[in-house]
Amino acid sequence: MFDRRTMLLGPLALAGCRRRKGSGFPGYAFVANQEGQAVAAVDLTTFTLARHIRVEGTPTQVVAHQARVFALTAENCTVHEISAPELAFRRRTRVGRTAVSMRLAPQGGGLWVLCREPGQLVRVPPEEGVLARIDLPAEPVDFDLSSDGRWAAVSFGAAGSLAFADLVEGRCQAPVMVGRPVSRVRFRFDSKVLLAGSAEERTLSILEAPAGRLLVRLPLAVQPESFCFKSDGGQLFITGAGMDAVVIVYPYSTEIAETVLAGKAPGAMAASATYLFVANPPTRDVTILDIETRRAIAVAAVGDDPGFITLTPDEQYALVLNRRSGDMAVIRLATITAKRARSAPLFTMVPVGSRPVSAAVCGIS
Repeated sequence: MFDRRTMLLGPLALAGCRRRKGSGFPGYAFVANQEGQAVAAVDLTTFTLARHIRVEGTPTQVVAHQARVFALTAENCTVHEISAPELAFRRRTRVGRTAVSMRLAPQGGGLWVLCREPGQLVRVPPEEGVLARIDLPAEPVDFDLSSDGRWAAVSFGAAGSLAFADLVEGRCQAPVMVGRPVSRVRFRFDSKVLLAGSAEERTLSILEAPAGRLLVRLPLAVQPESFCFKSDGGQLFITGAGMDAVVIVYPYSTEIAETVLAGKAPGAMAASATYLFVANPPTRDVTILDIETRRAIAVAAVGDDPGFITLTPDEQYALVLNRRSGDMAVIRLATITAKRARSAPLFTMVPVGSRPVSAAVCGIS
């Protein structure tokens, strides 16, 4: 029995049945082109641009769940749904005036969107239906959802506070003072602890969730701007202004493990089970760290202004979006070796559009 993708790809799809290691991933990378007002679909079996899907507004974020892709245009607070198998627009939902970001609800429970105007958390259901809204006490900056689906944590930036929102009861608790400003918030994988970064104070506050009781405040060598967890949740990697390094935190023992040099002005990150990929925008490359040894083992030249990294679900490829050059660099993990030259080759480069800022990979059977 042939599905639509088999019919479209013909011999390529049949070849995929006996796919050799490193020959591609059966799916698409959907890329938000912020200045192109479109989502690019890149075929990861051939590493070619398949289509540009137009959206109303400038997309700032894209996420995927099963065969659905969601793009957020923050300027008009609208979620655009795309059907991955058909590479076609499906529906749009306007949730407010302006937005900050969005996250997938656990267990396929739709989306939660953090709105700046009005200051609310808004749930977009999986299908057409009523939007659930939770009012917030201040202008939001960042948020995260607990893995059990019960709680959200919202930071309020310059206010120096954050709050826990009960997603079941639909209400927000009183704010908890943390530090000025609160830049990033992330739940530990077990949902029992929240990690909150304070940029100016260069600290990481670890709080009991959802009580908000401070457990420990850790000093950092950088401003906590970008967070990335190891796939098992056992390590948290932090980058930001202040030092050309990655801070490694053990969230379960609530301590800093090490601070490791990671190229020039390290920013966006992505982690496989073995490697941590760290974007270095000023030098147009990506530093690759061995997670076990915590040492930089290779550098890959990727393009102009790398600002986002994601991995294919099988962890064969790292996909790096270059904002200024408008392309996607592909690194094949199997080619990474710790050499004296410390140079990791690129698998390929794919033009994707104008200022790509976010990507999500969606498998197609």
